[in-house]
Amino acid sequence: MKITVVGSGYVGLVTGTCLAEMGNHVLCLDVDPVKIATLQQGGIPIYEPGLEDMVKRNAAAGRLSFTTDVAESVAFGEIQFIAVGTPPDEDGSADLQYVLAAARNIALHMSEPKVVVDKSTVPVGTADKVKAQMAATLAERGVDIAFSVVSNPEFLKEGAAIDDFMRPDRIVLGVEDERAIELMRRLYAPFHRNHDRILVMDVRSAELTKYAANAMLATRISFMNELANLAESLGADIEQVRLGMGSDPRIGYHFLYPGAGYGGSCFPKDVKALVASGREQGHAMRVLNAVEEANEAQKRRLVDKLVKRFGEDLGGRHFALWGLAFKPNTDDMREASSRVIVAELTRRGATVAAFDPVAAVEAQRVMGDNPSLSFAPDMISALHGADALLIVTEWKMFRTPDFDAIKASLKQPVILDGRNMYDPAWLRELGFDYQAIGR
Repeated sequence: MKITVVGSGYVGLVTGTCLAEMGNHVLCLDVDPVKIATLQQGGIPIYEPGLEDMVKRNAAAGRLSFTTDVAESVAFGEIQFIAVGTPPDEDGSADLQYVLAAARNIALHMSEPKVVVDKSTVPVGTADKVKAQMAATLAERGVDIAFSVVSNPEFLKEGAAIDDFMRPDRIVLGVEDERAIELMRRLYAPFHRNHDRILVMDVRSAELTKYAANAMLATRISFMNELANLAESLGADIEQVRLGMGSDPRIGYHFLYPGAGYGGSCFPKDVKALVASGREQGHAMRVLNAVEEANEAQKRRLVDKLVKRFGEDLGGRHFALWGLAFKPNTDDMREASSRVIVAELTRRGATVAAFDPVAAVEAQRVMGDNPSLSFAPDMISALHGADALLIVTEWKMFRTPDFDAIKASLKQPVILDGRNMYDPAWLRELGFDYQAIGR
């Protein structure tokens, strides 16, 4: 099949590449000429394990190509995926200007029927707005060309996006047009040969499903963070509590890990957007408001522990920080807890040396104007002369470090672990002042 993907960011590039991997011919459009030039030269603008090799392989095979030419992209694919950004507006609602601009461009250049697929995470009612935009543009042109609008939300985890796309646990299609259903079923047939994973529903339900799923996961994280903070006060161990909770099959173990708060491009934005949607409809989303409030507080939890340990004034103190990305296996710094932690530490007069195996370049782009922040070339270099080590991202390389080297490098053996990577009793046996979350 011939597929166009509008938007060559995280979702668009993964979608287009995985569809090409299955033998389709895919053209990815982006208005950023630098991004397209990078892709055409064999590079990728994001970090995602396995993606660069897959892009090169499919580009070399002639199944995957890139363009900035809107007319070319519209003419290319019978199916047109819209995978552009939907950043939060000032009130927290999703900004749909890029989605609607993509819809207008498709209608402006199309000369034959198209199936337009909303892949971006969009609020309920967006498909109706896309339909209206396309209908109005076609009317302006004085032409009558059939089109369908499908909601097909993505459920990709950064760091595991290829596996999520190639082996999905569900494929949600919000579609009410039989021809569009047939095309989408044919497109996704190679991805669920074991058993049917396609859930066909009305468009508005599909749009809400994406927000509902992310909001539920964010809720579990904030709930566990709140519980972990209480466990500390009560002298309980949240890890033992987690095992006891997760053993209940109605609850399960997924997303029950407390930490330094969630971040990234999805959870913070989607929780805000769902709260905004509720507000527009006159529904106070009380639980999600609390989820967001708890998460913002949790991002400062490690700083609170440092203040309790060293005092309110951190002037003259120097701290090491391991992990900058919002999660491992990505260079994504959006809403990362490290940004809040670094800003608060340096505001209090401290200096910070940070290390991240992948996200350092992106972190320098978004945080490099802070003169009190430096970037270390490796884990141990970050520790030299530091009053304490803060662990913010659970990269695998941090799981079994050389604790003798850590102790030798730090001014004093203090570790504040925002991801509960180590056994507290063992670390204390080694002579560390070790503080985790809820333990």
